[in-house]
Amino acid sequence: MKHWLFFLVSGAFLLGTAHGAERPNIVLLLADDLGWNGLGCYGSDLHETPNLDRLAAEGVRFTDAYAACTVCSPTRAAVMTGMYPARLHVTNWIPGTKLPYAKLSPPDWTLHLEQRHTTIAEALQAAGYHTAHIGKWHLGGGEFLPEHQGFDVNIGGTESGSPPGGYFLPNKLDLPEAKEGDYLTDHLTTQCLKLIDQWKDEPFFIYFPYYVVHTPIQGKPELVKKYEGLIKDGAVHDNAAYAAMTQSLDESAGRVLAKLEELGLTENTLVIFSSDNGGLSHKYTGTDKLGETGITDNAPLRRGKGSAYEGGHRVPLIVKWPGVTQPGGVCADPVCSIDFYRTILAASGAPGEAAHNATMDGLSLVPLLKNPKASLEREALFWHFPHYHAGNTGPYGAVRAGSWKLIERYEDGSLELYNLAEDLSETTNLATQQPDRAKTLRTMLENWRQATGAQLMHPNPDYDPQRARQGPGKREKPEE
Repeated sequence: MKHWLFFLVSGAFLLGTAHGAERPNIVLLLADDLGWNGLGCYGSDLHETPNLDRLAAEGVRFTDAYAACTVCSPTRAAVMTGMYPARLHVTNWIPGTKLPYAKLSPPDWTLHLEQRHTTIAEALQAAGYHTAHIGKWHLGGGEFLPEHQGFDVNIGGTESGSPPGGYFLPNKLDLPEAKEGDYLTDHLTTQCLKLIDQWKDEPFFIYFPYYVVHTPIQGKPELVKKYEGLIKDGAVHDNAAYAAMTQSLDESAGRVLAKLEELGLTENTLVIFSSDNGGLSHKYTGTDKLGETGITDNAPLRRGKGSAYEGGHRVPLIVKWPGVTQPGGVCADPVCSIDFYRTILAASGAPGEAAHNATMDGLSLVPLLKNPKASLEREALFWHFPHYHAGNTGPYGAVRAGSWKLIERYEDGSLELYNLAEDLSETTNLATQQPDRAKTLRTMLENWRQATGAQLMHPNPDYDPQRARQGPGKREKPEE
């Protein structure tokens, strides 16, 4: 049996301290491609998100939360394991962008979540929780699907990174009770509510990773029409279909929260909402425009999905845990999706790293949930992206320590240094003005890569400067 030692420890746990104790239900909602400013409570000038805004008002809203990667699959792997993508060797969206003539070739990275890792679902399942995955998986097919990674139920999770066949049913997903014309987000939410009804008397973990607001951009017609009449001249957000999809996301969250309230489960449920990476930006800077333009704007953050800048990996994060979080809390301590695993372990009382995943990189957010003004006193957060992607400026590594952020470009070793406290939009590169600080952070980043076993790129013998940004026979598109 997989992780036999872990299950023995978990069994002892169930027979001991946890038996009969009231353990919280856990609902983890993960949006896809929702940028940092995508919700009303984060400053959107178009998107209407009253349910998530209310969740923020009742819990803790994090201003400096980050996805573990600038694209989806690595972040999802990090959420499942509490480890950095670099440690997992899942460092790009699956199967990735192929550029045979680029200056550097990517490493031989892993195109699925390996079963040797204990997922948070397996940890909770072993501790007596019902577990469900509803929505986008994108961490491998076949033996690597959710039902083989600790989930009792898998609805809609496949190897695909976007909804095959689109958002209007029937599409190519094998969905229960699918009806002609149903909107995918609404349908998945209905299935989620049925599981909550079914499991209301026992602890459950529901992981609801949405397909929205990932491409294809397909909002419900009545909502698209609504937002077409709400767009203002000069607005940051000006895509009616994207806004419609965001409202559908918010309505889904609202239905889930309402069901918990209806069943009297609110006070004993931990709810986490976040996104897997920044929004796919339509306002690029510089000349790196591989593929097609995007569909949102992450201003005041620079760039978006696929990039090394804040727009690529700073995301919304809202946590509500009645009895622990205080209403209206705002936390500015830098946190990351690698932290969800240990946070959920702490909430559930399930065995931790002594039994499995001894190399977890994340920290528990519980101290910040209790006191948003506190600090985890973490040395730094790190990113490693040894790949090319639409909209980015090439492969990179990055580190944030305090308010300082360093970006290292893998193609030429160049450095960019920003003081995020004074320059949130990353407009002024201070690397030449503060060479000692840049060197210190560069050393910290290199030491972290070595410690995590990060895979490195290597020179491409077929490098052709004239064809470097060209795919095999066609221009590569952004993530599918």
